[in-house]
Amino acid sequence: MKTTLEIPDFLFRRAKSVAAERGIPLRQLVTEAVQEKLKTTSQEKPWMKHLGKLKHLRGERKQIEKRVEEAFEKIDREVWE
Repeated sequence: MKTTLEIPDFLFRRAKSVAAERGIPLRQLVTEAVQEKLKTTSQEKPWMKHLGKLKHLRGERKQIEKRVEEAFEKIDREVWE
């Protein structure tokens, strides 16, 4: 199917350059890009790819919470004594 797309000039130039580097027509590059985008959005929710990325900080978070709690206990003792 033929269609007309309106895209910013800088994006068009970049896409045309990448297509030339790969030795493929611009229409093929655009088709592949659209297919990739549709595959990504249909299979997963965009926010899911970031889920669990900070899991490695769980231990550090617990240490920070412990230190904050100790500091507040110290302050409470000083205030109430």
